[in-house]
Amino acid sequence: MTSSSTLGDKTVQDIISPFHLPQGKKVPFTPKKRRVIILAGPTGVGKTAMSIRMAQALGGEIISADSMQVYRGMDIGTAKVRPEERTTIRHHLIDSRDIDETFNVVDFYHDAQQAFREIYARDHVPIIVGGTGFYIHTLIYGPPRGPASVPEVRMRLEKEIDAKGTLALYERLKAFDPEYARTITERDRHKIIRGLEIIQLTNQKVSYFEKGATPAHEFDFRCWFLYKPKEILYPLLDERCDKMIAEGFLEEVKKLDQEGLRKNTSASQAIGYRQALEYLQTRQTTDDWHHFMEEFKKASRRYAKRQFTWFRKESLFRWMNVHKMGPETSMEMVIQDYEQG
Repeated sequence: MTSSSTLGDKTVQDIISPFHLPQGKKVPFTPKKRRVIILAGPTGVGKTAMSIRMAQALGGEIISADSMQVYRGMDIGTAKVRPEERTTIRHHLIDSRDIDETFNVVDFYHDAQQAFREIYARDHVPIIVGGTGFYIHTLIYGPPRGPASVPEVRMRLEKEIDAKGTLALYERLKAFDPEYARTITERDRHKIIRGLEIIQLTNQKVSYFEKGATPAHEFDFRCWFLYKPKEILYPLLDERCDKMIAEGFLEEVKKLDQEGLRKNTSASQAIGYRQALEYLQTRQTTDDWHHFMEEFKKASRRYAKRQFTWFRKESLFRWMNVHKMGPETSMEMVIQDYEQG
C-alpha cells in the first residue's frame, strides 16, 4: 500500500465537501462510459453491509466476487448475505451452484458478464463485492491467458499431487515462478496444478501471461479496497469465527459433508470448512476442539493478510480506511466518485 493510493483525513475533506445523499434516493446520473463499482477488501471488513446500503441509494444490483458464495449451503462459513436481504436488492452469483459442481475463474468471468448485461438492461448500477482477488482481477482484465488444458498432462500432475502432497508441488511451482506462487497458497491444489501445467506446456512462467494486461475498454471500473488496520481487524475476525460457531457452522459442514463437500477440491479447502472437516474426523475431545478453533481463527487472519498482499499489486484500487472514516463517510465517497468519476 502506498501513500498515493491511501486516502487520509485531509484528502477525505477535500473530496467529500458538503455532500449528502438522502436515504433510499436514487442518484439521477447516467455516465458516458459504463461505470462499475468494485468494493474489495479483507474478510470481515464490512463490504456486504456497505454494498447493500449503496445499492439502495444508487438503484444498484450486487455481483458477488466470492469464490465460495456460489455454492448452495455454504452460508454461515462464507458470511453469505441473508435471503431476506436479497429480497430487496438483487444479487448475482450467489447460490448458483450445487456443492458437487465445479466453479472456476473462467465460469465467474462469463457469469459476471451475463449479470452485467442483465443489470444494464434494467438501467441499474452493477456493484461488485468480494475479496477473491484473482476473480476480481479477471473481471477487470479478462480471463487468464495461456494454453488450453491437456488432459494427459493434467492427469500426470493430479497423480503426482496425490502421491506427494500439495506442498511439494507448490515448492516446485515457487522455484519456477515465485511471482505467481506468492499470489496463491500452498493448499490451492487447482491453481498449483494449473500453474505447473502452463509451465510444462509453454516453458514460460505463469506470470508471463499476465504481463501487459489492460482493463476492459467498455467499462470504467471504480475500484476501492476497504480495510481496517490489522490490530483492529484481527480481533474482529476472531469474534466472527466464534459467532459462526454459535450460528451452527459445524452443523452446516456436517450437512455439506453428506452432500459431497470433500469431493469438491476447491470448496473443501475454503477457510473454516477445511478446519471443520479435519475436526470432524478427530475424536472431538476438548483438546481437539481448542485446536480446531485456533486453526480456524489463524486461517481467517492469514487469509486477510493474503488479501492485503494481493490488492497492494492492483494499481486501479484506492485504499480506504473504513475504521477511521466510518461507514457513512466511506459510502458517500464511493457514491460521489461514481457520480463524478
